[in-house]
Amino acid sequence: MHLRLISWLFIILNFMEYIGSQNASRGRRQRRMHPNVSQGCQGGCATCSDYNGCLSCKPRLFFALERIGMKQIGVCLSSCPSGYYGTRYPDINKCTKCKADCDTCFNKNFCTKCKSGFYLHLGKCLDNCPEGLEANNHTMECVNIVHCEVSEWNPWSPCMKKGKTCGFKRGTETRVREIIQHPSAKGNLCPPTNETRKCTVQRKKCQKGERGKKGRERKRKKPNKGESKEAIPDSKSLESSKEIPEQRENKQQQKKRKAQDKQKSGTEVTLAEGLTSVSQRTQPTPCRRRYL
Repeated sequence: MHLRLISWLFIILNFMEYIGSQNASRGRRQRRMHPNVSQGCQGGCATCSDYNGCLSCKPRLFFALERIGMKQIGVCLSSCPSGYYGTRYPDINKCTKCKADCDTCFNKNFCTKCKSGFYLHLGKCLDNCPEGLEANNHTMECVNIVHCEVSEWNPWSPCMKKGKTCGFKRGTETRVREIIQHPSAKGNLCPPTNETRKCTVQRKKCQKGERGKKGRERKRKKPNKGESKEAIPDSKSLESSKEIPEQRENKQQQKKRKAQDKQKSGTEVTLAEGLTSVSQRTQPTPCRRRYL
């Protein structure tokens, strides 16, 4: 029994020495690979090096390589930068670069935005869109082709001729419709949105107050005679507006005197004419001699 116990103790001691030697060799290997490893790092790093930056990150942070000149250093980020997507592993979370034609991506097989010159379609970046789709140069995506859509025709307008609805027998009538959806670059063009056809009506006379649009517009454009005279001021009115009020009164009195003189002269002329006519009547007529 004693020999068995001694043998078991000897085996346990040898096993403990073996484990201790393995841990010591692992520590020497790590110190040989990272001689400047530090545990008190900043910026989300769990372990870091003065030369290589972060070596491992804290939980939920992504490890990424950042180029500075000719050297790359490790950094720890809360989310991966543009052109990279994040992958989580049990021991480390790291950022992986997207494909060459992909600007941003969800994973290595699904792009969310393509680089210039490529069009996005179902998570892939294509040079040309497949058949049945067209390229949208604004969003850089392959979209469905949109055709034009129009509404139903509106009712026909009244039969008219030169803006009038009377005074003729043959005229024209029109109808219109609206565009509901404009087409895309490869879509079908819109059909005509208005139609015109000839029409005949029972001729009727226009009433005095009923006129066409053109006649009303011409009447509005033509100024009245009184308006044209009022619009253009005379030189005499301008001069009179500049004169002193006393001079205006003197001129008015002179005009009144002239008018009175004219009336007097007119009455004298009429009296003279009346006298001459009376004198002609009262003068005896000369006797005519009769010769036998």
